[in-house]
Parts: sequence; C-alpha cells; structure tokens
Amino acid sequence: MLRELDSLPDGLLETDSHQLVERLGAPTLIHLPGAREPALFVSVLLHGNETVGWEAMRSLLRERLERFGALRLPRALSLFIGNVSAAASEVRRLPGQPDYNRVWPGSQDAETLEHRLMRQVVDIMARRGIFASLDLHNNTGLNPHYACVNRLDERFLHLARLFSRTVVYFIRPTGVQSMAMAELAPAVTLECGKVGEQAGIDHAREFVAAVLHLSEIPEHPLPARDIDLFHTVAQIRIPETVSFGFDPRDVDLWLDPELERMNFRELPVGTPFARVRPGAEATLDVIDELGRDVSARYFRLDGAEWRLRRCLMPSMLTRDETVIRQDCLCYLMERYSIQSRT
Repeated sequence: MLRELDSLPDGLLETDSHQLVERLGAPTLIHLPGAREPALFVSVLLHGNETVGWEAMRSLLRERLERFGALRLPRALSLFIGNVSAAASEVRRLPGQPDYNRVWPGSQDAETLEHRLMRQVVDIMARRGIFASLDLHNNTGLNPHYACVNRLDERFLHLARLFSRTVVYFIRPTGVQSMAMAELAPAVTLECGKVGEQAGIDHAREFVAAVLHLSEIPEHPLPARDIDLFHTVAQIRIPETVSFGFDPRDVDLWLDPELERMNFRELPVGTPFARVRPGAEATLDVIDELGRDVSARYFRLDGAEWRLRRCLMPSMLTRDETVIRQDCLCYLMERYSIQSRT
C-alpha cells in the first residue's frame, strides 16, 4: 500500500489535495535531499479533509523551486502524504476506514492494513534517522493555533514553543503519529486553525521552514513565563445510542449552537455543557488518559443539564456532527505547571 519515492513526481506541487489520489494512488513517503542530515519528517493529510499541511508544504517547496531553480533544502525532508483516498472525497476518513491518526505504533485498536502501513513508515524512518517530526492538522471548531506534545521533554517543548506559546500535553488517544515518532526524535502535532484559512497555511509553512533551518533543538529548560502549558485530562464522547444535535427538537442531547466559543476558555464550576431531553437517558462518556470512566469526576446532572464539577478548559469543540461521531465531542484540559515537571 505504501509508495516510497526519492523525488517529487512531475506536477505534484500543482495538484490539489482532492486530486492526489489520481497522482499518487496510495499513501506516499517522499525523501528529498538537503544540506543537513538527518531529515525532518513531516506528515500531512492523515485526515483527508484537513488540508493545511499539504497546502503549506507545496507552497514551501514551490517557493524554493521558484527562488533557486531547485529545492536546495537546508535540511533533508521526508514528507508523508497520508489518506489521499479520503482527501479525494474531502472527508476525515472514508466509511470503513480507520482514523489515520489512530493507527500508528502504540495503537490499542485491532490491527488493520493501515496499522501495518504506519509501522512500515516508522521502520523506514528509524533506519534513516530523523531530526524531528511534525504532524500538521486543521481544527473543525474555533481554536487558537497550538502545538501538542506527548512527552514533557525540553526538546519537545522548545519545538512546540517555536510554533505557539500555547502547548497541550496528552498521552491519549493512543496510536497518534507524534507518539510513535517520539521514540525516534522530538515530535509535535500542530493544530493550525480551520480549513481554508490562509493564516493557518502561512503559519504552518513558516514553522516548517524555520525547523528546516535549525542546526539543533535546544535542551536547556524552557522558562515557565514563555509557555502556556495545558494537560489533557479527559476525552468526551457521545454514546452511539444517544442522538444529539443543535436543534432541541427530537434529540436526546441538545448542544449549544455557540459551544465552539468555549474552546480554550477556563470554565467555572457549574458551567452547563449539554441539555437532556425530558425522559431521555442521555449520558456523556468521559474517559481519562488511562482509559478510565471519569464522568462522575467532571460532570453532574442538574435537572436536565450536564454541568461541570471542576474548573476546566475544553478544546476541539465543534459543530461538525460527523467529526463528533467519528472522533469526539471535545477534550478537557487543566493548566500544567512547568515547574512541576519531573
């Protein structure tokens, strides 16, 4: 299933994300030479409808070709272009496909062909060696640009801080690209705002260019004043048996149409999160980073409303009902003191 190339196919940089399946036919790993080794590893389109990574990378590479007449990269680059079949339909994943950012080594899901493909990518990059790993994504809701890390390691935090002072530390869900690549080098996931926003494309392109120019990643402690660090403590999912929506008619669980405005806001105890239809049994599945049900720790049912028991900050709340079903309603975060790291 994996294509591996040592150069850019003709016309690739003129190809929109939804046409990549015609040009490439399958997930593709492209190795490009540069002045320094080892290579920077960059993955794009792990979710087919999150186009920021591909737009940023083709813009960066086109710019260098136009400027120098050749790529002349300051560091070697290995570019992994992921779910091209989902990108053709402009969806996160196709029906019957697993999530391409839940099938990397370390995943707890049953093995599929996609699990084997991602293990092949990691094995190839382990043999070649990498300088750092970047995984580029869009959000579906209103969120700031931020970086995610899976290790509280100074190199990881410095790399994340180069993108944004807002950094999220998480260890669940498993099977994500950054967690697998963290075994090889500093790895970050970048959340670059909504699809189609030029600011997100520009930010991602400028960040990748900056990392390509790095000779090393600092190892000294990052001052606490230089970073807003948050820890993901739980994921909220709506059970398959519970109907939900943004119109209170004929749904078990009614969500506020303005819920995206709660992203990255510290919400006080008692904040209403969702309303239950009279007579319905509409629960929320709240799972912590160890896979435990912690619904009672974070929520209480007050009349017909699910309310917060603790002061928390949500991220990735979205009005996209397909994404809510395929992934989750949101994540819950707490501030993390940089001084408390061990």
